Amino acid sequence: MPRRARVVRRIINPDPIYHSKMLSKFVNRIMMSGKRSTAEKIVYDAMGIIEAQTKKPAIDTFDLAMRNVTPVLEVKPRRVGGATYQVPVEIKGERRSALAMRWLIDVARGRSGKSMAEKLAAEILDASHGVGPTIKKREDTHKMAEANKAFAHYRW
Repeated sequence: MPRRARVVRRIINPDPIYHSKMLSKFVNRIMMSGKRSTAEKIVYDAMGIIEAQTKKPAIDTFDLAMRNVTPVLEVKPRRVGGATYQVPVEIKGERRSALAMRWLIDVARGRSGKSMAEKLAAEILDASHGVGPTIKKREDTHKMAEANKAFAHYRW
């Protein structure tokens, strides 16, 4: 992070099929070694699986899953007089969505068997229903922040 100049955010174009900027960012997160076409195939196959299973627009299910997984609070370590305290802080908008996407993708990659598209579709469906490891991760983050609420006065 530069000390003087402000960071200029790149403008991300919406994806061509669903016209969603969030989904475009998600494709960028899935992408490995610059293979965008492979990442798009995985995401769009997963969306197709979701539409087939739910009989609803996949983008609505994806948005619901992202809303359910997005954290509000996290803890940051602050060093005060030789002791390190876990201080709960509110998360800014960009980081919220970045964490939600990272958690969804990591859990999907960790699932066993099947293709990545099937694993991703299953994880998005679980998150949209409010169950699964990504929801547990968000709940654990919130519990940690709640447990350390006593150190909130160290926030600066």
